[in-house]
Amino acid sequence: MMTRMKISKTLLAVVLGSALAGGSALAETSTSDKAQNTADTAGEKIDNSMNKVGNFMDDSAITAKVKAALVDHENIKSTDISVKTEKKVVTLSGFVESQTQAEEAVKVAKGVEGVSSVSDKLHVRDNKGNDNSVKGYAGDTATTSEIKAKLLADDIVPSRKVKVETTDGVVQLSGTVDSQAQIERAESIAKAVDGVKSVKNDLKTK
Repeated sequence: MMTRMKISKTLLAVVLGSALAGGSALAETSTSDKAQNTADTAGEKIDNSMNKVGNFMDDSAITAKVKAALVDHENIKSTDISVKTEKKVVTLSGFVESQTQAEEAVKVAKGVEGVSSVSDKLHVRDNKGNDNSVKGYAGDTATTSEIKAKLLADDIVPSRKVKVETTDGVVQLSGTVDSQAQIERAESIAKAVDGVKSVKNDLKTK
């Protein structure tokens, strides 16, 4: 048993050596058909696993090369880009600052040695949306302050009892006042303020 194990290991070593050298099956070094068959089978298994490892290593190497190429590219913010490679097909995902950057990233990936094709799953970050939301928030705060100031200056509405909240230009009035006239007055004051799209009047009377 031990002898057969040793032979198998030796055969495996020889086969592995020949597989690494680019050959496939074992040359005529076996002493019997059975040993030859074992070697062929082992050779095939090794070839298959070598191919898998080879592909995996190629994919890993390609991913590393693409990442390096993106890092080197001064116009691309590579930290937000994820790179995956499967069977030499590179998938780029994540966020970029503009469509131009997305196209540039794809171009860079396509230029990397060993890449067969590039799947573009990049999203352009909506900077405008971010700016608007910040501006919108500042605008809402200003609108709320202005309405509160006008309510405070008004003789009819008891401003202490009125809560004002503004979201995206929509004003919500809440609280409890003394009369329907005060509710309507508070709403008309809010509607007259610049930047108010609509008023949600949740004021109640006692």
